[in-house]
Amino acid sequence: MDAFYTSVEQRDNPDLRGKPVVVGGLKRGVVASASYEARQYGIRSAMPSVTALRKCPHLIFTKARFDVYKSVSQQIRAIFLEYTDLVEPLSLDEAYLDVTENKKGLKSAIFIAQQIRKKIFEETQLTASAGVSINKFVAKVASDINKPNGIKVILPDEVIPFLEKLKVEKFHGIGKVTAEKMHKLGIRTGFDLKQRTELELLQRFGKSGKFYFNIVRGIDNRSVNPNRIRKSIGVERTYNEDITEIEIMEEKVQFLAEKLFSYVEKHQRSGRTLTLKIKYANFETATRSRTLNYDLETYEAIFNLGKTLLHENMEDDVRIRLLGLSISNLREEEEFGGNRQLKLQFPKEA
Repeated sequence: MDAFYTSVEQRDNPDLRGKPVVVGGLKRGVVASASYEARQYGIRSAMPSVTALRKCPHLIFTKARFDVYKSVSQQIRAIFLEYTDLVEPLSLDEAYLDVTENKKGLKSAIFIAQQIRKKIFEETQLTASAGVSINKFVAKVASDINKPNGIKVILPDEVIPFLEKLKVEKFHGIGKVTAEKMHKLGIRTGFDLKQRTELELLQRFGKSGKFYFNIVRGIDNRSVNPNRIRKSIGVERTYNEDITEIEIMEEKVQFLAEKLFSYVEKHQRSGRTLTLKIKYANFETATRSRTLNYDLETYEAIFNLGKTLLHENMEDDVRIRLLGLSISNLREEEEFGGNRQLKLQFPKEA
């Protein structure tokens, strides 16, 4: 979907159309979504709201309405399922579809993508962009090429020439930090990346090196998985005022542990790795994790480990604007013993 959250807001409020709009908090928050009018000012998702406002003083902020976004996402998902059951959601506004065998018996993936985009607009008045190609990686990269409201097709014999010309920062899976590291090594395009051996890439980038070696050659054997398992459960909060006292930080961690445990119980999942996220007043972010040899199945276990991570990573005179807790290394309920019910009293909200 194109600028999904803000597009929904502009659809539902005609006064916002054609104007720079972001979804997110103004005082202390970050941009969750930016309209294309806002992006012309250099505003992007995850940018601090104060920075976005400096770039565009007449920027319009709207509050997120996730219940509405989820409802629209379900409409779109229903359209996908008219064509194939092999739909792998990545988020509310994005998914992979395998249409090799499709319910309508259509021979052209390009035609299917055109039909889906047309039907999405007819039913939601929102635009979508699509990438069509031989595998998930190339299709994902293609989907960003002709945004908004466009389609990019990369045929089998076009894959290698396309990837060789592509800048490495445009490769899905190569983030800003990795791209900068590649630039320092003289790797600026797919062609440059392709000149490096698998061993060299492994030495430079660890296990991700094998991924980079394959994708620049158009190799991605991942199937579209409609039963994709969530890898983590997390919660975070941005505070109206910077937190400087350790006692208040503990209270906030306690509240986060309560919320996180409620999600663990709701989804009937638990995991062995807890991660504490800290964003400081200067917007620098730190994450600290601890993996145990047993599952974090109780509120007390989550809170106690969260508090430990907080104390182990506190320095004098810090100012914190955001805290978060997440559990990963998740496992299904049936993997560790059946139909337990966790009955614990939650503390009051901090």
